[in-house]
Amino acid sequence: MIKFINKGNNDTRSGFGAGLLELGRTNKNVVALCADLTGSLKMNEFKNEFPNRFIQVGIAEANMMGIAAGLTIGDKIPFTGTFANFSTGRVYDQIRQSIAYSNKNVKICASHAGITLGEDGATHQILEDLGLMKMLPGMTVINTCDYNQTKAATIEIAKHFGPVYLRFGRPKVPNFTPEKQNFIIGKGVKLINGNDVTIVSTGHLVWQSIIAANELSNQGVKADVINIHTIKPLDKQIILDSISKTNCIVSCEEHNIIGGLGESISRLIVKNILCPMEFVGVNDTFGESGKPEDLMKKYKLDSENIIKKCKKVISRKK
Repeated sequence: MIKFINKGNNDTRSGFGAGLLELGRTNKNVVALCADLTGSLKMNEFKNEFPNRFIQVGIAEANMMGIAAGLTIGDKIPFTGTFANFSTGRVYDQIRQSIAYSNKNVKICASHAGITLGEDGATHQILEDLGLMKMLPGMTVINTCDYNQTKAATIEIAKHFGPVYLRFGRPKVPNFTPEKQNFIIGKGVKLINGNDVTIVSTGHLVWQSIIAANELSNQGVKADVINIHTIKPLDKQIILDSISKTNCIVSCEEHNIIGGLGESISRLIVKNILCPMEFVGVNDTFGESGKPEDLMKKYKLDSENIIKKCKKVISRKK
C-alpha cells in the first residue's frame, strides 16, 4: 500500500485565502476584488488587513473584470474572487475582450467549482469552466487538489505575468501535499509509480485516484498516478513518459468530459503515442442539488469508478 499522510481535511478555498493574505504582506501591488462573496472566498483577512487594496464591487461580476483589467495598467496585480460559475460563464465576454485579448495581468480566482458545490444546484455549479478558459489564447488554467497546493498556487501565480484562471472548491477534502512545496506552473507531479495503467487526475479527483491506486495495488495492479494541477499549459512530457511504459491511461476530473483535462490528453496521445484511454468525468450533463459526496458517487466521480475504468482500459490493451 502507498501511504500519503492526510494532514486533516480542509477546503481549498481556505488555501486561496491564506495565500492571498501572504501575498498582501509581501507584494504591495497585489489588490483584491470580490463580487459580494468575501466570506465564501475566504478573502476577509485580506480585506481587514489591507482595506485600501480591497474592492467590494457587489453583485456586478462583469464590472469586476473590467475594473481588474484597468488596474493592471497601473502595475497592480488584481485577484478577482467569486464562484466559478460567475467567474467564467457570466462574464466570458469581459474576460475575452478586456483581459485575454490584451493579455492583462489579471488572476481570476474561482471557488465553488464543479458539483461539489452541492445543495445550491445546477444553476450555481459549473462543469464547463475549464474548457471555457483553456480555449482563450494566453490563458493559464490551474485546478488545485488540496489546501496546501492551493495556497502555493495562489502565491506563485502573482509571479507569472499574464491572465490566470485558478479553480478551487467549497468542500473539505484531505490535505496531503507538502506544506512547503515548490509549485511550478505547467509541471505535473508524479505521486505513485506503476507500470500497468496511468491515472492522470486534477482537483478533487487526485485524492480519489490515490485511494483507487491503493486498492488496485492490493489487487496486484500497479498504477502510475500523476497530479496535473495545470490544465494549460499541459505537462505533455510527464504524461507521454508514463504511457510509454503503461500503454493505457485514465483521466479523472470534476468537469464535463467534453472540453476538460481528458480532452486535452486525448489530443496529446493521438498526436504522439496511440493507446487505449478511458474518462472519469461528468458525461455531458448538468448537475443537480444534493450533498457533495452523494453527487460525486451518482456522477461516478469516485475511487470506485476510477478502479472500474482502470480495469476496463487495461483490458483494452490486451
